[in-house]
Amino acid sequence: MSLPVRSHPVAAITDEERRSRLSRLRERMQAHGIAATLLGPTESLRYFTGLVWHLSERLLGAVVTEDRLTYIVPGFERSRVETLPHLPGEIAVWEEEESPATLVSRLVSPSGKLALDDALPLAFYHAFTGEMGASRLVDAGPVIRALRAIKSPAEIALIQYAMGITLDIHRKVRDTLTAGTAASDVARFIDQQHRAASADGGSTFCIVSFGAATALPHGADGEQILQAGDVILVDTGCRIDGYHSDLTRTYMLDEGNREFERAWAIEREGQQAVFDAAKLGTPCESLDAAARNVFARHGLGPDYRLPGLPHRAGHGLGLEIHEAPYIVRGNKTPLAPGMCFSNEPMVVFPGTFGVRLEDHIYMSEDGPHWFTTPAENPYAV
Repeated sequence: MSLPVRSHPVAAITDEERRSRLSRLRERMQAHGIAATLLGPTESLRYFTGLVWHLSERLLGAVVTEDRLTYIVPGFERSRVETLPHLPGEIAVWEEEESPATLVSRLVSPSGKLALDDALPLAFYHAFTGEMGASRLVDAGPVIRALRAIKSPAEIALIQYAMGITLDIHRKVRDTLTAGTAASDVARFIDQQHRAASADGGSTFCIVSFGAATALPHGADGEQILQAGDVILVDTGCRIDGYHSDLTRTYMLDEGNREFERAWAIEREGQQAVFDAAKLGTPCESLDAAARNVFARHGLGPDYRLPGLPHRAGHGLGLEIHEAPYIVRGNKTPLAPGMCFSNEPMVVFPGTFGVRLEDHIYMSEDGPHWFTTPAENPYAV
């Protein structure tokens, strides 16, 4: 039986929207000479069909052709799949001694090209190479990612709601911190709060760093205890109907640390420069450059040198926490209405502290909008 559905005030993605997504996929397939697309047990399967499945060594997915949607299912899992939400379609099963690649190949027109979900493991690619030959296989990534990068109003509403939940939890965390607090207790509190807010399964991730550990973008191993005068970095998120939130705040509890205040102000200036550069039609790489230009004016960097910004300035967000479009040097993809991405040009001072302020932007017909209001000062959320 399916899991109980959590309630929240934002409408879920409808089957009508998923059918529209499939129509756009088929249009792209025709334009690129693709006879069929295989969606693996990935977020793209959820995006187009609503079916949520875990990755394993057994292939479960869906084949999209010009006029059919066919689910590829291990025989013993058919009854379970039938209980799960998904768009109507035929179910084709393969048994344990059979090859799913053989089953899929029968659904592709003779000599037709099969586009493979770019999130499929390499082992599946090898199976299809042996069955159909490499010349008939193409990467579905460019087609799928371009479609998923443009969010609908319904998707933006789900992300907006998830972001609001996480920002509210950040504020609660700030109010509970005192010297002696363990990072693990903070992470546990955040997970409990996400669950209480009806997020899908609590926190999707949680980084809680104190002091010098804040200079490590993805946190340090082991327990940390908050000491008086420590810089605090909290990066966390949740999912609502599969759509992610992802927010970072960096602050101190006690005022008066001029070095931190200066670094925080530079970080906020860089973050604002990214937002201000986010014009429709502007290449993604220009936003990354805008942040680095700010930091360079303050003597940080250049490029990826430290002290400075060691990574890209942002990433797309949706059913995956990191997806297209990436706000990074070399990405010339122009910004378009519906794109959603993070704005987090972190400043790192190795061995001392780091400052990351992460909010997200969505592009509309009139330009960029914040999902959440950026932090206002170095001692608050």
